[in-house]
Amino acid sequence: MDKKLKQYLVKSFVVLLLIHLGYFLYGYFKFEGIGNIDIYTEFYRFKFYDDVSISHFFITGLFLLFFLIFLLKNHSRKNYSFVNLLKIGGLLLLISFFSFSFFISYSFGLNAKMRTELSEAKLNKDKELLNVLRPFLYNYTSYSSEKLFNPVNILYPKPYPVIEVIDSTLYGNYYSVEYNYYSIDTLKMLTTDLNKVSGAASTILDSIGFGKKELLERIIKKNVIKDSTEIIYKGMRVNPDYDENICIFVENKALYKSVKGIPIEKQQYDAAVKRYKLLYKTKEDSLLNNFKQLDTLLRKYKIETSLVPKDLAKDVRHYQKNTREPLNAIRNNYDRKALTEKFDTLERLFYEPKYLHPSIIEIFFAVVVGAWLIGFLIYILFNYKRKTA
Repeated sequence: MDKKLKQYLVKSFVVLLLIHLGYFLYGYFKFEGIGNIDIYTEFYRFKFYDDVSISHFFITGLFLLFFLIFLLKNHSRKNYSFVNLLKIGGLLLLISFFSFSFFISYSFGLNAKMRTELSEAKLNKDKELLNVLRPFLYNYTSYSSEKLFNPVNILYPKPYPVIEVIDSTLYGNYYSVEYNYYSIDTLKMLTTDLNKVSGAASTILDSIGFGKKELLERIIKKNVIKDSTEIIYKGMRVNPDYDENICIFVENKALYKSVKGIPIEKQQYDAAVKRYKLLYKTKEDSLLNNFKQLDTLLRKYKIETSLVPKDLAKDVRHYQKNTREPLNAIRNNYDRKALTEKFDTLERLFYEPKYLHPSIIEIFFAVVVGAWLIGFLIYILFNYKRKTA
């Protein structure tokens, strides 16, 4: 490959990079804002009818036409070896790919602008707020769900979390069912000591008020870690239904949307601690301020809402203090479906971006390879004819 051909190819790549930069900037400034993102939002795919596709078609066509003309005119009368022809073919394939992929740079521009408006840190902060406030955001009919709201879901304060034990006793022709709750405690000791009736194991067991037989009956799970055994067992009995520091809003541990890279269990516990403190430990205004942040979040994402922070805080305090009263009204109205779809879409755009949409992958690469094959064959043919002329 001679020096002039190398320079020509380098100049061609520079021109392509400038065009790609132009499409990147076009996508960057064309982004309509995170408030307009919905479940159908995706990074750009070639649509054949809009300004990006139409301009892409003409720019790609003109570039390849002039590129091929100048290539054949100035660089086709050379006696290249088979290896050099393969190298040239590889470079022409790259030029073909970059010539047909301007819309991908447009997608990168959209993504870059989206991230300036909503960084991953800000998205995670919004998720954390929603995770803490999740139990206040259900439709009021959901609060009667025993699956969503039950003592087993309480994560804080101690002695929670608990395990539910169902005892049934037969009285004549019917069973009496009793629900008991025990704290979930952990004991760690040497495996050799655990197998002894006396010695260190007995001392440890006595210190928590159990004999070995009783502990074995209370064991939930055993984990062997090297030379030690971790025993998870039923501890003290508790009564969540009669605990004045427990209300329905702490009986739910579901996350609205988890943060990437942090264990789910840790996120659930951290959210439970913050939620409990909002209800029982911090000033009255703290809960209201969090609901104001929620209202701001909903408006930022353009979610239709009639939520009034002051009214919602008032309702929460009412049902917090009246735990026996069925929760049949709470003023937390907003478009739940739209918010869910918004965050599902943001998750996809942040963590599973498809700059080259799956529906056009086959067509795209077929066009790239087809254009390259035609151009390369024409170049070989012209090169051969000029050498033999």
